[in-house]
Amino acid sequence: MAQQGKVAQALTGAFTSSFVGALFAVRLITFLAPLLVKFALKFGPAEFFAVQRLTFASFVGMSKEPPAKTLAAMMLGFALAAVGMDTVTGQLRMTHGLPELLKGFDFLIAVIGLFGIGEILLTMEEGLAFKGKSARISSRAVWNTWTEIFRCWKTFLRSTAIGCWMGMTPGGATPASFMSYGMARRMSRHPERFGKGDIQGVIAPETAAHAAGTSALLPMLTLGIPGSPTAAVLLGGLLIWGLQPGPMRFVEQKDFVWGLIASMYLGNLVGLIVVLTTVPWWAAILKIPFSVIAPVIIVICAIGAYTVHSAMFDVVMMLVFGVLGYLFNKLKYPLAPLVLALVLGDMAEASFRQAMLLSQGSLAIFWSNPLVGSIVGLALLMLVWPLWGLVKKSMARREGGAFGEVN
Repeated sequence: MAQQGKVAQALTGAFTSSFVGALFAVRLITFLAPLLVKFALKFGPAEFFAVQRLTFASFVGMSKEPPAKTLAAMMLGFALAAVGMDTVTGQLRMTHGLPELLKGFDFLIAVIGLFGIGEILLTMEEGLAFKGKSARISSRAVWNTWTEIFRCWKTFLRSTAIGCWMGMTPGGATPASFMSYGMARRMSRHPERFGKGDIQGVIAPETAAHAAGTSALLPMLTLGIPGSPTAAVLLGGLLIWGLQPGPMRFVEQKDFVWGLIASMYLGNLVGLIVVLTTVPWWAAILKIPFSVIAPVIIVICAIGAYTVHSAMFDVVMMLVFGVLGYLFNKLKYPLAPLVLALVLGDMAEASFRQAMLLSQGSLAIFWSNPLVGSIVGLALLMLVWPLWGLVKKSMARREGGAFGEVN
């Protein structure tokens, strides 16, 4: 669309679709959160560990990356989460004599390094050159685009449903985007127009991606289990401030929870207005050479890492995590499972050990009632789902080979 001179239409369609997808997802959180909280208040340690296990298994079963790489990234995240003092026995684990590691790896430091420094290193290697172009959005272009895109209300509804489901399962925003785009193209009367300037090619993935990203906050707020890397980052920020999301938060601090949900409505509306009015500024930023932007980003990351505990050790660890993020990107290993395991590792371990104490070491507690048994069974199904895909591929190859021999 940009090559056809439809920059304003493309940007307006993308921003509006993002707003609509996120708005529907917030409405879903508003109505489902109280119901899910009543259900979650009956959870014990076994049920919480089963849900956490389902979250980990979902990343293995639904990730587009090879299961072996997803598991390797997740295991590394568990190992990093185990560093520090054991909250049950008080013993030190994998601190290697460094007093700075008594509290383990700070989640915020890891995120800054993995997603900030790691991306900078990768971009420097690729030699990215920013080439900004003038981009303006007039009120007339916005109104004309809105008139056009809201005729595609079926695409909005379908993409929102896909995004909300993928956000809660958790499947992630990226799979939701591809799934929604493919569904929109398959159900379109003119699929040949996709990729050649059809506005539905913008509406479908943008709506689904933001619906998935926002709906992933539902399990995070009600169960304390993030449904996406973004929700995991938000959970880490809340934990830093001593706020543990979960069903009891709806009982003990209703004002905080509903204030947070209300801020989502206001944030989406303000965000739409801001992006529609400041597009020329952001387009102008792309004209600044990357050799100028990269050092500024690194300095800001270093300042953010240092202010966490006012220690240079955190800055060093930020750089270490940055190199790790760079290596993960080069080797095509996913970062999302590592981040999720780093955030949920302590919680999953605590839930598992509490369940073992209640059952006196018997694993039968995870099949002690239909609720926990069904969740654990679903988690096992998600783990073996990639194996079923491999079996289907091997069967198809055999059938193809047999058919070739007959011919």
